[in-house]
Amino acid sequence: MFGLVDCNNFYVSCERVFRPEWRKVPIAVLSNNDGCIVARSEEVKKLGYPMGVPYFKVKNQLARDGVIICSSNYALYGDLSQRVMTCLEDMTPKVETYSIDEAFLDLHGIDDLNNFSNKIVQTVKQWTSIPVSIGVAPTKTLAKIANRLSKKSPELAGVCVMNSTFPLNQVAVEDVWGIGRALSKKLRLMGIGTAQDIADMDVRMVRGKFGVTMERTVMELRGEAVIALDDELPDPKQIIVSRQFNCQVTHKQYLEQAVATYASKAAEKARKKKVYTRVIHVFVQASLFAKGPPYINTASRTLLNASNDDLTLVKAAVKCLDAIWKDGYEYKKAGIILTDLSSSKHRAIPIFGKADDGLIHELMCAMDKMNKRYGHGTLRLATTGIERPWSMKREFISPNYTTRWEDLPTAQA
Repeated sequence: MFGLVDCNNFYVSCERVFRPEWRKVPIAVLSNNDGCIVARSEEVKKLGYPMGVPYFKVKNQLARDGVIICSSNYALYGDLSQRVMTCLEDMTPKVETYSIDEAFLDLHGIDDLNNFSNKIVQTVKQWTSIPVSIGVAPTKTLAKIANRLSKKSPELAGVCVMNSTFPLNQVAVEDVWGIGRALSKKLRLMGIGTAQDIADMDVRMVRGKFGVTMERTVMELRGEAVIALDDELPDPKQIIVSRQFNCQVTHKQYLEQAVATYASKAAEKARKKKVYTRVIHVFVQASLFAKGPPYINTASRTLLNASNDDLTLVKAAVKCLDAIWKDGYEYKKAGIILTDLSSSKHRAIPIFGKADDGLIHELMCAMDKMNKRYGHGTLRLATTGIERPWSMKREFISPNYTTRWEDLPTAQA
């Protein structure tokens, strides 16, 4: 049996942990640069605000409805996510972190699944203050469906253990894990509109027409577990870090700071995933609303030795920027893409040059530990700048209650 634990309205729930007075009021969380609504409390959903609506379009209406607005606080969300995952790891033998707010559990051998699932929901809530729901089923695909049902049915109290009589004909094809928008449209044109319709499809036809991934979905919906709980996730194909700026950037110094910052973040991501890159790409984009012709350009650099340290990647990124910088443009966006990734066991041994300096590796480890303990950006390269006027707009940012000393909550007598 598999369980899927999903944090309820995760970003909103994180904002409420240290603000108990917000637990019954409408809250909306905005995307980067306070652009669009990306998370809504149940109260906001009932008010009719859709996901992804631009903030500027509904700003006045949100104020009239008394909706509290929060900018995305990724440091807070990431730390609370880690606490939830640690809690799950303490309770179950095997956990696969699927996303920042989801995790699959191996529940094989547990007798009373209802009681154990309720214990998970209660313990996570008690230890982290984050409400979660759990769906339990014989396969990961069915566990996804069960989790969705656990949220939609208040009488289930956040727990749904699926049995063999569960009516899959009540589950829309769009709600099946792995069925995207384009594929769901194609299936509906074929007269396939529910999960039961997918389960009834001929496996040989499915593999020939849709591929092995769809074949696995059919088998999973029939109750045959063919998607295992992964101990190790496969190496990523690429790592991307890009942001729009808070303002138009016209000075190369500031654009260089942004590119260096994103390269440093990409390096940190690579270290977390335990991969190394051989090729780094830098792209810049001028504002589409500025006067004059549009300007978008990309430069790439191949490293002699695969690396994931800030020093190497920032230096390469700055050299890429030198090749594509042009005066006279108002730059609005930049980004870093790392490709040709490999894990340490598949990393090529350099024939020319010398291997990475052990001191650099130790330096990166020390920097990661310091930033994890005292907050992101506590230690960073000088190239990334100090004032950074281009940095992301977050007008409604909440304190980093768990990762910054000066933001620690205080108790009043």
